[in-house]
Formats: sequence, structure tokens, C-alpha cells
Amino acid sequence: MKEIIGAMSALITPFKNNKVDFVSYENTIKRQIKYGMDACLTMGTTGESATLSHKEHMECIETTINVCKNTGIKVLAGAGSNSTKEAIDLAKFAQKAGADAILCVSPYYNKPTQEGLYQHFLAIANAIEIPIMLYNIPGRTGVSIDISTIERLNKANRNIYAIKEAAGNIERIVEINARMPNFKILSGEDAINHPILASGGCGVVSVTGNLLPDKIVNLVKYANNGDYQNSLKENAELFEINKVLFCETNPIPIKTAMWIYGLIETLEFRLPLSKMDTKNIKLLEKTLEKYEVKK
Repeated sequence: MKEIIGAMSALITPFKNNKVDFVSYENTIKRQIKYGMDACLTMGTTGESATLSHKEHMECIETTINVCKNTGIKVLAGAGSNSTKEAIDLAKFAQKAGADAILCVSPYYNKPTQEGLYQHFLAIANAIEIPIMLYNIPGRTGVSIDISTIERLNKANRNIYAIKEAAGNIERIVEINARMPNFKILSGEDAINHPILASGGCGVVSVTGNLLPDKIVNLVKYANNGDYQNSLKENAELFEINKVLFCETNPIPIKTAMWIYGLIETLEFRLPLSKMDTKNIKLLEKTLEKYEVKK
């Protein structure tokens, strides 16, 4: 099993005339490759996967795989759903298309019990052969994956090898690492990337990395090489942009920032997401002036 760790971005999905702008999407991926990311996450929640059709979802996975082919960069394909059957279908497609691993977010809205979560993730893992990274983000899904449930899942199927943690709880990171030292933990919250890496994490799945991939790559490399002083420095330098990129619901600010710098051609969202408030755009623009965004 080839585990995906290190630096990676949760890719945005550019739209043009309410369709996926595949030209901008490919350019976004190529820019990730250019600045040394270890992997790309396609069709995560930052990619507005909940508003894409199944056909669009699959096309984005295929596009990412094709662009990353023979580059050394891995592809992590989002295959989460609040329907287990739908998640299995997406996971099987991702595997067949050539994805290196899948990311499975906790089922949203349903608020399943821990037993329901266990059965959900295990059914997906048993349906495919490629590795699975769980995604814990209770603020968006309404339910958290208990550490005991993670342990059960890892014992039941070793392909469940990692978790993307976005619960904002460092004690939880320490406990997972203490109880499961071989289980991989990746930060899903840019503001605390360094604290997670310094507490046993081995990578990040970044929103900020869409805009500043070089900075995220450096932050992770420093930490994984044991240079926590420089990792902390990078994290501190990114504090303001990390904060403003979440002043409204993700991915509204990051897509706006990408558009401001001409990294995507048009700024479009699919309802119920909408454009940023004017006041917040000004705050974003003022913050962006402090950073060098490389093309």
C-alpha cells in the first residue's frame, strides 16, 4: 500500500458560465506540481463537490489523474457522501480511473452514530483496494469520528491508513498519535498546521496551498525534516492569510483570492454559495498585499 502523506492542497473547482472551467482547473493542478506538492486532492469539500453532478465529479477526478500522470505527484480523490452506496460508487470509479487513494468525509446531515460511521467507512474500504484517508470535520458535518472508531476501522481494514483532522483539537491529535503511532495524521486546518505537524502529524491538506503552494511545501518539509523552528516561522507568516481565507464560508475567500491574482479566469460559485461581502473583499485584498503570490 502506497500511503500519501506530505503537502497537498484541497483543489478549488473553477466555473465558467456555470460549467467546470477545465482549462483553469488544469492550470491550477500544474501550478501545484510546479511548486513541489506531494499530492493533489480533487473533489474535496473545498472543490464544492456537493454542488457538482456525478458526471462533473468524475470528470474532475479523471482530469487531475491525467495532468498528474508521470509527474510524481499523487492524486487523492474525494469520494465522500452522506449515502454509503454513492460513496462506494465514487470510490470504485476513482480506483478504476487511477487515483492513488481516496478521501472520505464523514456523512453530513445524517448525524450517524459511531456504529453507523464504522459500518459506512468499512463498507467503502471493503469495496476497493486503494488506501483511504478519513476526513473529520465536525463543524461542517455535525458528527465527529471517535478515536475508538478510528482504531476499529484501522484494525478491520489496514487500507484505512490516515485521517485529515479539522476538529481544531490538538489534544485529539496527541491522543490519536499515542494510541495509534503508525496511523497517519494530516492537518485539515491551515491555522494550526505547524502544531499538528509538531504533535505527530505527517502532512497537511491545505486550502491556502491553492494560492501559496510554495509556502505550504516549505512548512511541511521543515517539519518532516525535524526543523520545527522554521516550520513554526512559516506557519506564523501565513497566520493572517489563513485567518482571512476563512472570514466567510470556505471556499468563497480562496476562490476570490485566486481570481484576484488571475489564477482562475472567472469568479463563479454555485448556489447556495455566493460572492463575498464587499467589506470582506477589501479585507482580503489588504491582507494579500503582504504576500508574494507566484504564478
